[in-house]
Amino acid sequence: MNYRQLGNTELHISEVSFGTWAIGGSWGQTHDENALQGLERAIGEGVNFFDTADVYGDGHAEELLARATKGKADSVYVATKFCRAGDIHDLQTYSEESIRRYCENSLKRLQRERIDLYQVHCPPLEVLKDGRVFETLDKLQAEGKIRHYGVSVESVEEGLFCLQVPGVRALQVIFNLFRQKPLAELLPQAKAAGVGILVRLPLASGLLTGKFTETTTFHSDDHRTFNANGEQFNVGETFAGLPFDKGVELARVLGWIAEGRGDMARASMRWILDCPEVTAVIPGFRNVSQVDNNLGTLDVPSFTMEEKERLSRFYREQVESFIRGSY
Repeated sequence: MNYRQLGNTELHISEVSFGTWAIGGSWGQTHDENALQGLERAIGEGVNFFDTADVYGDGHAEELLARATKGKADSVYVATKFCRAGDIHDLQTYSEESIRRYCENSLKRLQRERIDLYQVHCPPLEVLKDGRVFETLDKLQAEGKIRHYGVSVESVEEGLFCLQVPGVRALQVIFNLFRQKPLAELLPQAKAAGVGILVRLPLASGLLTGKFTETTTFHSDDHRTFNANGEQFNVGETFAGLPFDKGVELARVLGWIAEGRGDMARASMRWILDCPEVTAVIPGFRNVSQVDNNLGTLDVPSFTMEEKERLSRFYREQVESFIRGSY
């Protein structure tokens, strides 16, 4: 395993880490035994960072992490998120009372005394600009309830604003071969500001595995069904904001990246990790097999400058105009 420093913090985290949305819920049926075996395998292979949220399975993902990391609080770091259990547009959701309640509930489910990275979970820009949420996070940090805090953002504009907030130590962003916009400004400015970058949806909800066809269907409780067009939350969180059929078509065009790199998933994450500003990718998983395949990214050769330019041109000419939602 390779480790990278999370911004200017003292944390050095595995460059392939894992998100837990899929084992918590909203990705179809879940199986706790498979999830726990996957977590055990990841930790055994040197993964020391996991991202979760209080709304993943209504806290179930946090509870699974508590079971998997019991007794490992000093060696396995946990990041969680808050605010989406309430109305994200209501400032009361970000009151000190509300944030303290979210934090204490997460600590209880995680069975920890401190959260290593506490993140605001994709709030509107006006909430970030209001600033009071950061004042409360500063207090929680001073009290030792959280080690560091950051923000999970939907757009480059939100990310750039967060870089101006002194206490923000990490940004969680959507960044993949179908969402390359952060490359231009956000990633280099984050690096200059000493802010870590955590990449969620590195496989664009599975499109970049290359395994889907236009006839692929998903379970009714999978966000790839109920949020395919942004019906429940930001459309960018599902298929990177692309219409599904278009995403399948574009993934076929990208099939060449798998040559000499095992498969499209590993190649896609290798492209992300080739960006020095990125601290870690946090793909999801549901079982040991998916953990192993994602960890195979570590053995994949980097892209050449010519290949990177080809992929940049592909994004500009064939992808960017089809992305929906703010990004």
